[in-house]
Amino acid sequence: MLKPDFVRKGDKIAIVSTARKIHQKEVEEAVKILEKWNLVPIIGKTIGLENHQFAGTDEERIGDFQRMLDDPEIKAIWCARGGYGTIRIIDALDFSKFQERPKWIIGYSDVTVLHAHIHNLSISTIHAAMPIDIFKGTNEAKQSLYDALFGTNFNYQIPSNQNNRMGTSRGKLIGGNLSILYAICGSISSIDCEGKILCIEDLDEYLYHIDRMLQNLKRNGYFDKLSGLIVGGMTKMHDNNIPFGKNAEEIILDTVKEYDFPVAFDFPMGHIEDNRALVLGTEVSLSVSETEVILEYL
Repeated sequence: MLKPDFVRKGDKIAIVSTARKIHQKEVEEAVKILEKWNLVPIIGKTIGLENHQFAGTDEERIGDFQRMLDDPEIKAIWCARGGYGTIRIIDALDFSKFQERPKWIIGYSDVTVLHAHIHNLSISTIHAAMPIDIFKGTNEAKQSLYDALFGTNFNYQIPSNQNNRMGTSRGKLIGGNLSILYAICGSISSIDCEGKILCIEDLDEYLYHIDRMLQNLKRNGYFDKLSGLIVGGMTKMHDNNIPFGKNAEEIILDTVKEYDFPVAFDFPMGHIEDNRALVLGTEVSLSVSETEVILEYL
């Protein structure tokens, strides 16, 4: 797995939107953060564009992202927000120059399309807060993105959830938003989970949708040879008038009950304020005990 060069002070960081529309004012706090880190923000043409719910047409979003991919002066691309739309443009992007000179792709939620697709190119990416919401994040979330970009060594140690399944494992870290992982099943962007540690999170879903998506991942073999499962925020879940009968944690545990890999709930990732950066594609160790969860980069 190839890891892009870590950024240095004075490097240019692009801000673009591959999905939902976003206004210039909504990225101002992120610009201030980059400048505080002595980085140079470069605002893409999609910031401020509107085409119904999208940040410009598919062609405009493709063009903006492609320019940043191909520009050797851009050292990282920070996706401005999620929503929906990245899956509409992924197959039109040309990653050939990016593969010759990789740069960090940063984001979460809908950006999971890029994380998964680029993982299959054997290049690491950063799952982290985005310009739309980083100003709301905890200091730990902001610091973790800084550490990931600048190459500072960092690991995570968090209290254990009572529903965790104990154990230790190691493997490449993969994953992101559950709905997106479900949406890309069967495509060239779908990920191979064998020997890897999968992280998932989601927002604003019905509980039966969570069950349906997990059953689909299971049928696609995602859990067959998985080394470990990390569950972040399962935020703002909904139920029907006739209850599904299980909460999100219970649905996950029921889905993977026949496997023996460790499972860690309440990990600080996803649609939550404490959305810590994860360097996907890197080898990690996961230790889940009754008292704590430790995720270490190897």
